[in-house]
Amino acid sequence: MTGTMAPTIFIDGEAGTTGLGIRERLRDLPVTVLSIDPDRRKDREARLALMRAADLVVLCLPDAASVEASAMAASIEGAEQPRLLDASSAHRVSPDWVYGFPELAAAQPALIAEAARVSNPGCYATGAIALLAPLVASGIIPPATPLTINAISGYSGGGKSMIADHEADGGPAFHLYALGLEHKHIPEIVARSGLTTRPIFVPSVGHFAQGMIVSIPLHLAALPGRPTPQLLHETLAAHYAGSAHVSVLPGRPEERLTGEELAGSDRLELRVHGNARLGQAVLTARLDNLGKGASGAAIQNIRLMLSL
Repeated sequence: MTGTMAPTIFIDGEAGTTGLGIRERLRDLPVTVLSIDPDRRKDREARLALMRAADLVVLCLPDAASVEASAMAASIEGAEQPRLLDASSAHRVSPDWVYGFPELAAAQPALIAEAARVSNPGCYATGAIALLAPLVASGIIPPATPLTINAISGYSGGGKSMIADHEADGGPAFHLYALGLEHKHIPEIVARSGLTTRPIFVPSVGHFAQGMIVSIPLHLAALPGRPTPQLLHETLAAHYAGSAHVSVLPGRPEERLTGEELAGSDRLELRVHGNARLGQAVLTARLDNLGKGASGAAIQNIRLMLSL
């Protein structure tokens, strides 16, 4: 990228749900998007040519294809080698990739801005890490604490097949899945939250298109110092003070949280719902699984990486 020319972006896999969302959001930014001929989207030479022409390549591919594409980009020599932003889960715990959650720590935006390779967070992981990382870092939740994480997502997170099932036939009102307890976001949650004990993660899908709630119950009396719900709220609020995308809101006993409320938004809402007398609390994160959980987060990272 030189002079006043708009930076160029190639979305490898732009026809998928996340790729389409990123393409739509890029309309508001001063960038040039390079598109591949649909008939050549699996043509290695056509993809390499666009990678060479781009300042930034966004990978919106399945994990194995993303690993292959990142190796292709690495094979480009010299100044033509593009920077990479990977929306898959292939590199989220890799030490060679910067984790693309700008709110994770004070230094994270600068790390993302300077990185050659950035991995976009997962949707469930975004909610869980946003809640847990500040509380683990502060010592309120010891890293070895056994935790259970529950979550519900809109059906758009299941990709084209699930979207078609729900929109054509109605789909189930609700279902649990990943009951083998090996969901691919768990390593990311453990690594980026600072945990040392693997949590039990129970995701589910509801019959609504977009939105997500991640919830984490806590027995406060079992934690060191028996922290109060107020302390949890204050710790989260201090960590995210001044954030443009993350809000820490009061958890009201009479409140009913619905997953669809932030559909179409790039915001993330965190709450502590607590009962000090009982020594219990539930942490919740609400977001759009296609916004802050995917395409919206990618746009945050693109802005940082291209100094927009």
